[in-house]
Amino acid sequence: MPLRLIQNLKSKAGQMACGSVLYNWSLSEKAPERLIVKPADVWEGNPEKGRHFLESCGATEDSGPVWYDHWWHYDGDNPVQIEILNSFEWLRDLRAQCGSLARNQGQQMICSWARSYPNWDKETWRGDITGRRLAMWISHHEYFCAGLPEEDEDLFFTSLIRQAKHLYNTLGTLEEIPFLQAARGLIYAGLAIEGRERWIENALNLLDQSLKEQVLPDGGHASRSPARQLQALQLLLDIKSALTAGDYPVPEDLSDTIARMSTALRFFRYGDRRLATMNASQEGEQEEIDSTLAQAGLRSKPLQSLPDSGYERMEMGRSLVLFDYGAAPKYPYDRYTHAGPLSFEFSYGKERLFVSCGTHPTSPEWCEALRATSAHNTASLDYRNAHEIRKDGHFGRRSASAHCERQETREAILIDASHNGYVSLNGITHMRRLYLTDEGNDFRGEDTFTSCIDLTRPVEIAIRFHLHPRITVSLVNNDTEALLRMPGGIGWRFKFGAGILVLEDSIYLGDESEARKTKQLVIYGHTTGEYASVQWSLKKEG
Repeated sequence: MPLRLIQNLKSKAGQMACGSVLYNWSLSEKAPERLIVKPADVWEGNPEKGRHFLESCGATEDSGPVWYDHWWHYDGDNPVQIEILNSFEWLRDLRAQCGSLARNQGQQMICSWARSYPNWDKETWRGDITGRRLAMWISHHEYFCAGLPEEDEDLFFTSLIRQAKHLYNTLGTLEEIPFLQAARGLIYAGLAIEGRERWIENALNLLDQSLKEQVLPDGGHASRSPARQLQALQLLLDIKSALTAGDYPVPEDLSDTIARMSTALRFFRYGDRRLATMNASQEGEQEEIDSTLAQAGLRSKPLQSLPDSGYERMEMGRSLVLFDYGAAPKYPYDRYTHAGPLSFEFSYGKERLFVSCGTHPTSPEWCEALRATSAHNTASLDYRNAHEIRKDGHFGRRSASAHCERQETREAILIDASHNGYVSLNGITHMRRLYLTDEGNDFRGEDTFTSCIDLTRPVEIAIRFHLHPRITVSLVNNDTEALLRMPGGIGWRFKFGAGILVLEDSIYLGDESEARKTKQLVIYGHTTGEYASVQWSLKKEG
């Protein structure tokens, strides 16, 4: 029987058991009296977010902390918001806010949650959420729980050990990032509570198996997402730091994986020191990325290729191109990947010119919409996605193979790549050639479409170039060219060789939760035969 099927069966059986009185009874155990290890939370909180959280609670200096049991009972709220609230990761923001009000409000919320959910609950005891919550409770225990009344202290420790025992029972049913979040929580609990070494060993054994699947040989995450790469690396750094704090041996494979992942993360950084907005990613915060790489402890130049992840980096002068040629990831890592094969992003210095549309930090509707091929700098055929996005979020039809060749000299970089995501629909393979030369001031592309069958009707082609909101654009020379202007005044001229050039509206969700209006250049055309080609170029003015 396939391993994944076994895991799914175990998960369903586990859920049935978790909902029983017998299961909740099995979690009962004498609570510990103290925590012997308290791994530090090294990620800085945001004081402004802490202030906003207090306001949303209704807590003020005059009123004091607010008892908020009704927060834990929901009526059709946003599931992402529920997840964020129950993870307790906002504790670091309250701690950054400082002051007795923030401290007491966090303390009240911890005790309130423990009273509201003494037993397993399908939503709030989900493995990844429980792991995140345990990590926050343990690492911030000394700040928020020092001086608790004896009754509340017993409540805290009773809830802590019950949640940890649940994680120990169910950890093997989790996958991908949720597994890492749960494993971190169980390791923290195993280090913090005396005599729980078996929790640590169980988590490390499963972690070793999971990393062999999650982390590719080149150090990229199997989801091919820069943001999930950062998230996974941070979780592994937390685990390593906690083991060190508890004088527990750090597995050599874990240290090696952290080194490979940090090197791969540098690949996705632009001149503004932030991330590419490909595959469910936003730009992120420079300070957070710097802190992550500093903790990894390695300093090296970015790689120019991630062959297992399916990315190329073209860097010349002040110009930088990140090119996504990779095949669609396998299940379950395709859940957040975008349908943008052969898409690219282009930046010059600290400014971004051509960008993917990004993603949304909380809205499932925005996230799904921005996975479409049309939200990327690539070609779409007949207004269909290059990978079929099913209702469950995973891919149906997808590219079965991806091909890429790179040639490089001191004067130029040439990359040829292709994908066959459309072959099952119309027999067409999309090939893209990218060429960067003249110290990065001359960037050219050619999109070729070849069909292995006789087409019975024209196939519509749309090649899109989404612009960053800081870039201004106008069509010139009777709409046969486009002039792009960067904030500092530097100009670029866009030309094309076939089809019709149109300037259309677009949106950018690369750095915040509000969509920013921007523009996109679109070359429209069609193909009726075995071969069609569109050439285009971007050259710096002056």
